Amino acid sequence: MLTLTLGTFAIALNHLLLISALALATFVGWRVARHGGENPESVLFGLFLLGLLAARMGFVAAYWSHYQDDPWQIVDLRDGGFIAWPGIIALLVGALLWARRRPGLRRPLAFSVTGGLLFWLVGTMSLTIYEQGTRLPEIDLRNAEGETVNLVDYQGGPLVINLWATWCPPCRREMPVLEEAQKQRPDLTFLFVNQAESMQSVSTFLATQGLSLTNVLFDGSGRLGQAVGSMALPTTLFYGADGRLLGSHLGELSKASLARALENFDTPGTTTAAHPATRKLPCPASTTC
Repeated sequence: MLTLTLGTFAIALNHLLLISALALATFVGWRVARHGGENPESVLFGLFLLGLLAARMGFVAAYWSHYQDDPWQIVDLRDGGFIAWPGIIALLVGALLWARRRPGLRRPLAFSVTGGLLFWLVGTMSLTIYEQGTRLPEIDLRNAEGETVNLVDYQGGPLVINLWATWCPPCRREMPVLEEAQKQRPDLTFLFVNQAESMQSVSTFLATQGLSLTNVLFDGSGRLGQAVGSMALPTTLFYGADGRLLGSHLGELSKASLARALENFDTPGTTTAAHPATRKLPCPASTTC
């Protein structure tokens, strides 16, 4: 499961872990402060924001080449571009400075920060282990010719699977980024699995947007989203040649966040070329395939 869905509301589990860690740290700090010391609630929220800022700036610095032509994208946090360790360092340094200035905070802040960080680290590691233990689902889909294909037919090379819909604004915004990546990375097979829309509406959308995509597939009942545990769109999944899930990204992809996600395939044993039977020639911009 990649998201927690309640009715029309969906939140990524990694985001839920982060919020839960802050809530736990606040609760621990309050409990410790009852036995002596200051309640660190407001300080914890400030440290949380400081950590997020440092994590974002660390990501921007690491992938600056993707931001230098459009610096405004730096403040667009919708791509989920963060690197954890600069945020953790900034949070710990900030906590030490705050505790040095306000002795009454030292004990409550130490317990709350330690508890929150441990919860987040253990939760993140557990979620990663769980995700990477899942396999490519065996689900029947339709191609643009109306033929039935099974998702595992594409196994044999590294796969990038994007779940999307034409009515989804983040899906529309990230589509040119994925189109460019599909052209630049012929060693990867990109599958664009449309969720519960007609072939005609998708074909019209691609033609009007001037998008040329290969491997556009149709999931009329949204079974793939259910199988991978993500009903939120867009969702992008990264599978190794053996069909094992290497990573996932919920929400809009920018050039920088996609570049980081594709690093999943830069480790030994994950860059095997796609099976020849699954590779397709590019389609004209006015058609889907």
